[in-house]
Amino acid sequence: MKEKNVDTLFEQIIRNDSPGAAVSVIKDGSIIYKNGYGIANMEYDIRITPSTIFHVASVSKQFTTFAIAILADQGKSLLDDDIHKYLPEVPDFGKKINICHLIYHTSGLRDQWELLTLAGWRDDDVITQEHIMKMVRNQKELNFDPGDEYSYCNTGYTLLAEIVERVSGQSFREFTRVNIFEPLGMQNTHFHDDHEMIVKNMAYSYSSDGNGGFKKSVLNFANVGATSLFTTVEDLAKWLDNFDKKIVGGASIINQMLQKGKLNNGKEIDYAFGLAIGEYRGLKTFGHSGGDAGYRSHVVCFPDQKFCVVVLSNLGSFSPSDLAMRVSDVYLADQLAPIKPKEELKEETKEQQPVEVNLASLDEYVGSYYSDELGTEYTIVGKDAKLLIQHRRNDDVTLTCIDKDIFSGNSISKLAFTRDESNNITGFMLTGWGRVRNLRFVKRFN
Repeated sequence: MKEKNVDTLFEQIIRNDSPGAAVSVIKDGSIIYKNGYGIANMEYDIRITPSTIFHVASVSKQFTTFAIAILADQGKSLLDDDIHKYLPEVPDFGKKINICHLIYHTSGLRDQWELLTLAGWRDDDVITQEHIMKMVRNQKELNFDPGDEYSYCNTGYTLLAEIVERVSGQSFREFTRVNIFEPLGMQNTHFHDDHEMIVKNMAYSYSSDGNGGFKKSVLNFANVGATSLFTTVEDLAKWLDNFDKKIVGGASIINQMLQKGKLNNGKEIDYAFGLAIGEYRGLKTFGHSGGDAGYRSHVVCFPDQKFCVVVLSNLGSFSPSDLAMRVSDVYLADQLAPIKPKEELKEETKEQQPVEVNLASLDEYVGSYYSDELGTEYTIVGKDAKLLIQHRRNDDVTLTCIDKDIFSGNSISKLAFTRDESNNITGFMLTGWGRVRNLRFVKRFN
């Protein structure tokens, strides 16, 4: 009956002729239900099964930290070490960044994906480990002092993979294969460091075309650490069982994996070693979600119940996090606390109103602006009494004035112009989605 209920949950959302998902339900270390729904390859009408291989995006991160924990346990690296001991090419920002800062997203480093997007890169560009490392070498400032804040940062996990390679003398893909995947019998799992490598039985990535159909959502990543784990719902069940049985790593490493981070002020965060620590309807949980291109993934474990759910998808509009929790509702119904009604907001939030400006007053903002950190140029032009910010590869963005010299727009939360002593515009500081703050651009000419 429970299995039928699970099928109904997925079949209500996934059409028989659409991209879809795979699920595994794990209890006491064994898969008690698994299934596939929808299409893995639309061109050849190949269906998804529990053995279908998916790119799982940020679910990868827990394997990266496990590799670091293995090295730390062997005494080959220490979690409090300054990262420059292993990565001397990373700029010196005048503040110590240690390995734990990378793990807990408290380093202050700017996020690689947001920087690449601002520089004009797309998901379907080939993005290699070296491309990201070159970008890191050119970072000029931190978003905040290390340890002061938590801000999710993929850059840190790319650097963790680099540390594993330099300390072990093996490629990250090889180190994880030998030390994690093979011992656990995860035969259909690897870190994908070659975008041209053929992977049999792989689900392709899709998104909605807006007209009830689908289109390819191409991904050409050749970078590892923050992402690029290829695996199945069956193999992930073996991985999750290790948190209970501790076959690989032992108790010390497993305990380390579940240890929450702390900020400089002593405040504990709900993030451990590539795992989000939380609670669902009164029960403790740990897990992670991920999304790249059209791939979506979610893993959730209820450690006290020895129960886990894995949902992997190849459709960008699909929500595996929602489905994983609804599957958990089916199996843990008699142990879950009642769903609390949503609380009404007591205070109304007021949106910041645009400031009225005329085109004549906008003329001084028009010009070319260059970021030495990104090696890229933006042009600001006036059109129809509005300012547009343009890039050769990105879509034009209309800027809305929200205060004196401060604008915002799609994908830009804040663009603040700077002036010299003579009140002339000298550049601007750009803040994106929150993972890149105050990125400096200098005005080159009008």
